[in-house]
Amino acid sequence: MTARAVITGIGVVAPSGIGADAHWKCVLAGQNRIGRITLFDPDRYPGQLAGEVADFDALHYADNRQVVQTDRWTHLGFAATRLALADAALPEVADDPYGYAVTLASSSGGNLFGQRELQRLWRGPARTVGAYQSIAWFYAASVGQISIRHQFKGPCGVLAAEAAGGLDSLAHAARMIRRGTPVVLAGGTECPLSPYALTCQLRSGLLSACPEPDRAYRPFDVAASGYVPGEGGAVFVVEDLDHALARGADTIYAEVAGWGASHDARHTDQPAGAGPLDGGDVDGTQYARAIRLALTRAQIDPAEVDVVFPDALGVPRYDRSEAAALRTVFGQQPPPVTTQKPLTGRAHQGGSALDVATALLAMRHGTLPPTAGPDRPAPGCELDFVRESGPRRVDVALVCARGFDGFNSAVALRRGPVEVSRWRRV
Repeated sequence: MTARAVITGIGVVAPSGIGADAHWKCVLAGQNRIGRITLFDPDRYPGQLAGEVADFDALHYADNRQVVQTDRWTHLGFAATRLALADAALPEVADDPYGYAVTLASSSGGNLFGQRELQRLWRGPARTVGAYQSIAWFYAASVGQISIRHQFKGPCGVLAAEAAGGLDSLAHAARMIRRGTPVVLAGGTECPLSPYALTCQLRSGLLSACPEPDRAYRPFDVAASGYVPGEGGAVFVVEDLDHALARGADTIYAEVAGWGASHDARHTDQPAGAGPLDGGDVDGTQYARAIRLALTRAQIDPAEVDVVFPDALGVPRYDRSEAAALRTVFGQQPPPVTTQKPLTGRAHQGGSALDVATALLAMRHGTLPPTAGPDRPAPGCELDFVRESGPRRVDVALVCARGFDGFNSAVALRRGPVEVSRWRRV
């Protein structure tokens, strides 16, 4: 029989809160956590807002030596990993090192650490950088540091597909479980908040310059003006079902039932002669294909999907193409759609991982969280947005993401029986 990959632990470190419970309370209440950037002085930049993880102390989750050698992005990963392992009731140090693996996603690496060291190189009289610059800035640093810290010596790797990577990591984890690794950490965290990182994002022309936290990030809305960056994300314990049952796992949130990925074969850029945010439509054909692949592999009919968590970039031409892709897959009446990114900012691959956490919690609590907008859907973006939270059985959730420069991914999650003992018979 083919091994089944299930999620048994969730670790959230995000602007919405530290821990799954804090995150869930925030999204249910619709609390906006976007504010002025505090990690550096943003006065010189047109976009000065972001979603930051408030009151985060890395020393609560790692020792001083590890903190000194790594970037805030990895610190957030340390915290999310410890929370996920605790939620799954697994040891922090592997009892069977080669039975545990790490496959996280990364978009931009250790920005704050790299910024500091390069400024020292340019400005300091010694013209040197610290010994840990190369490994702290490296996009695979979190995977390496977490695997060392927890002694996870199975096949480890990193996925680099911008926002789509957070979903690709779950797909890769499921494949690894089918190949014989019982436990895999998946998901990812992000910290794209440094002068260098913000400059790179501003260069795309897709970043919102609106100074009002409640209005700056409005996906699918007539007032959409781009996205607001965010940090944080989520890490998951993905486990072979038989392994989870054999060790007596207390909670099985859902099964990673299917996944799909595709590529547009084009850069994320503006159409010739058009403004950066609008003017011309984006082809969503490959995006729709990724969604179809996920449902087909999960053997889920589109009519069975209870909720969709979209990419929700907040750029009009991308919002229109995303809505069109959903109609291509589901017909003129797609399932309910909800997004919480306007509350936290777009944390790139950490943001899609955070969407997965929200979907799992919706299944767990039998409640659909309300969408954070739009107030007035833009033409072409008329979808069935969840306006109020309320009891709703969620058996199948679809999480979608689009990474810059053409990456598309979708993951279908299937809820199992509430009683863990009944999973074996399903």
